[in-house]
Amino acid sequence: MSLKDRITQDMKEAMKAKDKVRLESVRAIKSAIMLAETEKGAAAGMSEGDEIKLLQKLQKQRKDSIAMYKEQGREDLASEEAAQLTVIEGYLPEPLSEEELAAMVDEAIARTGASGMGDMGKVMGIVNARAAGRAEGKVVADLVKAKLNS
Repeated sequence: MSLKDRITQDMKEAMKAKDKVRLESVRAIKSAIMLAETEKGAAAGMSEGDEIKLLQKLQKQRKDSIAMYKEQGREDLASEEAAQLTVIEGYLPEPLSEEELAAMVDEAIARTGASGMGDMGKVMGIVNARAAGRAEGKVVADLVKAKLNS
């Protein structure tokens, strides 16, 4: 079942259950999918990778909003965003553990023969392709930098 189909089904269930937070979250995802599909130059359908990227974008937006609201002392709005973030994260694949990610980075370094920071792009490309939405780019970059500098 594609993400779009899951979202449509979950939206119906949220309406029936009168779950306001879930309904708002699912509507936001559906809206983002529809916008992505109607963009100029968009493919006929979204691939699984595109769906994950879209969900990660929504996840990052919520995290940024939470931080901003907390900075401004608006705990009420921050808690709404946190509730939506929980729903959105439910559609993302299980994140990699630190050990799994470290093993992936070590393997990519060995495979590319990377020896310094000049090879970071090669390593990042391999790790990001294999992690496919299961690790944040900043976390991967920090880990790759640490391993290449040691």
